[in-house]
Amino acid sequence: MGILLEKISKNYNGQAVLKNLNLEIVRGEFHVLLGPSGGGKTTTLSVIAGLIRQDRGSVFIGSRNVSRLSPEKRKIGFVFQDYALFPHLSVFDNVAYGLRVKKIKASKISVRVGHYLHKVGMEKERDKFPHELSGGQKQRVALIRALVTEPEVLLLDEPMSNLDALTRETIADELKSIQQEMGMTTVYVTHNQGEAVLLGDRVSVLNHGEIEQIESPDELFCHPKTEFVARFIGAKNILKARVIRINQHEAIAQVNNSGLAKPLKIRVKKYPIFEKGKEINLCIHPEKIILKREDKVVDGNLNQIRGKILDRRNNGRFVKARIAAGGMELHAAIPKNIFDFETNENVWVCFAPDTPHPLCGKRCRATETERRCLKG
Repeated sequence: MGILLEKISKNYNGQAVLKNLNLEIVRGEFHVLLGPSGGGKTTTLSVIAGLIRQDRGSVFIGSRNVSRLSPEKRKIGFVFQDYALFPHLSVFDNVAYGLRVKKIKASKISVRVGHYLHKVGMEKERDKFPHELSGGQKQRVALIRALVTEPEVLLLDEPMSNLDALTRETIADELKSIQQEMGMTTVYVTHNQGEAVLLGDRVSVLNHGEIEQIESPDELFCHPKTEFVARFIGAKNILKARVIRINQHEAIAQVNNSGLAKPLKIRVKKYPIFEKGKEINLCIHPEKIILKREDKVVDGNLNQIRGKILDRRNNGRFVKARIAAGGMELHAAIPKNIFDFETNENVWVCFAPDTPHPLCGKRCRATETERRCLKG
């Protein structure tokens, strides 16, 4: 079943948590709600589940308006951040709990629970109690407990935030495989960009109760549309500039946030939104920055700015460097095997004309949804 949120608003103590939010999630989609703490992700998920009642707006699951239905009548499965397993029940009984509430026959419960335990490789742990399980095992039990009742929609609230990186990746692979196999509409809350890329068919970025951008993971990370999204996904280099000339294939922009006495001009790929004299914001991913020694000849096709490395730190396969350049502070992420610079060293900061990406300068909300129900 698809999900449709229409003009959802929610206030807490006079503080707007969700602001006229519209969101359409298509049937069978794995949709990620991404954003910082306090952005409205968990509140949105709770509104879908019926755990929180919105102040205004409507919630549809498939063809049903479920806005006034209690959670148990919405046919949803919910996986909580802290797993919420019953400590006094075995793995089998935790998974079977929802089926027993629905008064399913014991013989059918045994078959169905056994099927899902097998699906996640937990048959041998069926008689264990939660305190005897690892974090990953608890997560698997919480997941299949939500799935065993065969809900129309699966909702997950930061389910992997307490897991180590290796277990998180393993669980993510298992979750995505099960979701694709079952074709179940899934909504997943996280603040982790890596999880969003790994799991999402589409990603909605929330900030202060509003949707900043909805895209596929690739499009979101390659082409952020607002300064907030750009900074949140790690594209920290934001150049405020003005278009001063437009040629056939590229434009010349004068950087406004440069502290240099002489204006800094850069070459930029031409975009349809460019007009002569227009103020624009350009973002550059740190991975797209190239560093060259000051005495090296630089490719004439690249933009180049004199700079000095302020500091550097290892970050896995990359070295992240902070650089004073052109009166600005820029960030570069260089593969560790080719980074050969020292703190306070003078360098050329280089980037290709097609590297800076223009930000639209305003929130790019989901298209206003029509007042209709999604087909089940």
